[in-house]
Amino acid sequence: MELFRNGRLFIERLEHTLPDGRKKEGVIVHPGDAVVVLPKCGDSCWHLIRQYRFAVGSYILEAPAGKLEPGESPFETANRELIEETGYQAGEMVEKGWIYTTPGFSDEKLFLFEARDLSRSDNFEKDDDELIELVTLTGRELELMCLDGRVSDAKTISVVYRCLREVP
Repeated sequence: MELFRNGRLFIERLEHTLPDGRKKEGVIVHPGDAVVVLPKCGDSCWHLIRQYRFAVGSYILEAPAGKLEPGESPFETANRELIEETGYQAGEMVEKGWIYTTPGFSDEKLFLFEARDLSRSDNFEKDDDELIELVTLTGRELELMCLDGRVSDAKTISVVYRCLREVP
């Protein structure tokens, strides 16, 4: 049964069967899938954005990210969001896998990317509610900020880990 719908976000209550055969009722939030992009701006530096997030009432440091538009591939969304939020386009967009955000109650999947070979672009504009400042950090600074809590956004910590801890 649908409990709430607002655009692409909807919440439903449904009965499901556990692997042991028991039936349970649960609530699932369906926000739609999204992308996260870590822009690499040199041999050893990356960009994050400092963005106001009303849900937590403050600015946070995070990687550019956004929802897939209908009919858009994760790769297309990653390119669009990178330009919208940073003013840069990628010469190369490297896939870094995907993660579930909160599988205890949501089916949202985030596709992770590293953007390389950046050049300026104004093909897309920021959304009117986005208050964003670009921040440039070395890999070491980025790693330390994820460890000490200055970067507290889970999707950003995930993409940083995938990009800085590359398996050869």
